[in-house]
Amino acid sequence: MAVGVQNNHHVAKKIADKQVAISPQACKGLLTFTILFLACLVAFISRLFAVIRFESIIHEFDPWFNYRSTHHLVTNGFYNFLNWFDERAWYPLGRIVGGTVYPGLMVTAGSIHWLLNLFNITVRTRDVCVFLAPVFSGLTAIATFLLTKELWSPGAGLLASCFIAIVPGYISRSVAGSYDNEGIAIFALIFTYYLWVKSVKTGSMFWACLTAVSYFYMVSAWGGYVYIINLIPLHVFVLMLMGRFTHKIYVAYSTFYILGLILAMQVPFVGFQPLRTSEHMAAAGTFALVQAYAFLRYVQVYMSKQDFRSLFLFAIVSIAGVVFLGVVILTYAGYIAPWSGRFYSLYDTGYAKIHIPIIASVSEHQPTTWSAFFFDLHILACSFPAGLWYVVKNVNEERVFIVLYAISAVYFAGVMVRLMLTLTPVVCILSAIAFSYTFEKFLVDDTPEDSENSEESDGEVDDDFQGRKKNRKDLYDKAGKIRKIQTDTKESEQIGLNLKGIVVFALLTMLMLFAVHCTWVTSNAYSSPSVVLASYNHDGSRTILDDFREAYYWLRQNTHDDARVMSWWDYGYQIAGMANRTTLVDNNTWNNSHIALVGKAMASNETAAYEIMRSLDVDYVLVIFGGMIGYSGDDINKFLWMVRIAEGEHPKDIKESNYFTPQGEYRVDNQASTTMLNSLMYQLSYHRFGELQIDFRTPTGYDRTRGSEIGKKDVRLEKMEEAFTSEHWLVRIYRVKPLENRDKLTNPPQITRQINRYISKKTTKKRRGALKNKPVVKKGKRTLASTPNKPRSSSI
Repeated sequence: MAVGVQNNHHVAKKIADKQVAISPQACKGLLTFTILFLACLVAFISRLFAVIRFESIIHEFDPWFNYRSTHHLVTNGFYNFLNWFDERAWYPLGRIVGGTVYPGLMVTAGSIHWLLNLFNITVRTRDVCVFLAPVFSGLTAIATFLLTKELWSPGAGLLASCFIAIVPGYISRSVAGSYDNEGIAIFALIFTYYLWVKSVKTGSMFWACLTAVSYFYMVSAWGGYVYIINLIPLHVFVLMLMGRFTHKIYVAYSTFYILGLILAMQVPFVGFQPLRTSEHMAAAGTFALVQAYAFLRYVQVYMSKQDFRSLFLFAIVSIAGVVFLGVVILTYAGYIAPWSGRFYSLYDTGYAKIHIPIIASVSEHQPTTWSAFFFDLHILACSFPAGLWYVVKNVNEERVFIVLYAISAVYFAGVMVRLMLTLTPVVCILSAIAFSYTFEKFLVDDTPEDSENSEESDGEVDDDFQGRKKNRKDLYDKAGKIRKIQTDTKESEQIGLNLKGIVVFALLTMLMLFAVHCTWVTSNAYSSPSVVLASYNHDGSRTILDDFREAYYWLRQNTHDDARVMSWWDYGYQIAGMANRTTLVDNNTWNNSHIALVGKAMASNETAAYEIMRSLDVDYVLVIFGGMIGYSGDDINKFLWMVRIAEGEHPKDIKESNYFTPQGEYRVDNQASTTMLNSLMYQLSYHRFGELQIDFRTPTGYDRTRGSEIGKKDVRLEKMEEAFTSEHWLVRIYRVKPLENRDKLTNPPQITRQINRYISKKTTKKRRGALKNKPVVKKGKRTLASTPNKPRSSSI
């Protein structure tokens, strides 16, 4: 027993005395994993402000249709979802959902719901939809780290993952409750780019196949996949122009294009678009050019240099010309669809406003302001050009890709504010490269080590001799040589260290301010659901305005199941999702003429609008009115877009100029035009509002949003009646009256009839008259002989 204890003690002492060395690679890996895990955790937590401050609810407008579709998918299955005909949308046309939607978002949420229930984790479909975007934001941080690591270094990758986790430009579309396509599409975008860069560096068909699979997921999730299928061919084409085209790139692009094309065509909504639309022709042309280029490089072995140069130039120009002419001819012949209006608006900013006003009416399609760049990117907008410069200075095949990505994304983000979402990842990557490169320069200690005096060895140096040699050097100088004064180098080295410290401190301060800005923007600007509004009082207390859900709940409980509600297309998805009622138009905006008909009804007077509503079997009309509380996103502010869209389809009935004052102003006060005052939108918004005095300082009928007193206070409706008005007058619902059996005549015509009345001659008054063909009476004298004898009365 004692011997065993002694042996164990000896072994423990031996292990303790032995120094256990941890490899730097293991420390580096552990640190990388820890930082990346914290970045993912912060990305998830920072997007939960909306749930904490309000509740677990679906935000905005489009997410309500996505949630409704996901619920149908989970309840009825995938095949039923693909064949689902939604009769509650676009009455009386309806909508085939499976062929008009990108199903990737619904399939992802439905798969997660099925997987959790498979492990007996009971969770509602709504909760999966609410928290899907925050979960994918963590995956986006990992994908950003991988892409930046391939482009620059692991340190820059960690910085990029931290930036993308909290940057407002990405949080704006990925907060909890924002159940939209962009929530998962940005992850698919960055991960596809990472796999593409990996396949370019390795030339492996395995990585190229993974790129195609990731591209397929992107195609199923978002229409922004067109950006990928144009940027990757552009990368290959530029590498050919730069003379950097290699066999690796040929293998990568050929494999990606063929497999990606086949997979993309499996999405029902996409179908044959990769072969028949102009947006995909650049990829097809680049593929043909790559094959010709590879063939010419193969032929080069069997030809002289001079002959090959002539053949190469002729073949490349000829093939490019043939491809271009072929696309043009097929486009004119109708086999290839031309560019859609949305893509035209990216190159001509005024195209949509003139030709397709429904595209220009969306706030997300407006040009981006400089303040929006700073608001969404903060300090990254300033450091991003520096990172781009560092990449250009050290360019290679894969870094050409990130340069093209940055330049194109900056242009598109400037044209359309919605595309700020595609710019944000590359800004985070290049800013991380800039900060990483600067930290590497200013944190490395490059001070030369001081040469220490070697110790004198015993008995080897004669002190007297060394003393005499030193005295001789001090006493005599060489002729014609100025003696150098020795200076202490520690002071100059101290200045260099101070400069490095100042730079590092300034960078860390900017990063801390960036974190504070991101937290504030996320908390206050991007975490408020549009269906639940909040206002803050003077004492800091918060008031919740729940008018939207109040109105939709009233519709659900107080109208019959097949009731048809007419509203502007912005609220179609919410009415169908929360009120479960049939709508005429919604946010899909696939039928411009149907939307224009609704706009015409809103812009016409009540009588003309009633005829349109009767033709569409409308039962209720819903309008949003913000004049009571100062809500700027109401229908009166959107009314001009309704007029413009209606004018595009009905130019004879609707004129935009009729809704302006003679001075060209859009007003709602007493100077407003007669057409504006008589429009249905004006009457439904201001019905009974002229009797209301909001504040003792303002007159009755004072519109807080427009800041003026309305011009028509005695609004009277004849064909419609008020059915519901929410607590703060934000949502107003009117019932369309049924057609009456007999129309009431407001001003009946007066019909004069000739009435022949018998006038008695037995009257005391003389009445003069005239007789037609009055006989002429000749007067004469009566004689006694001619007078007849009167009969005598007989007596009995």
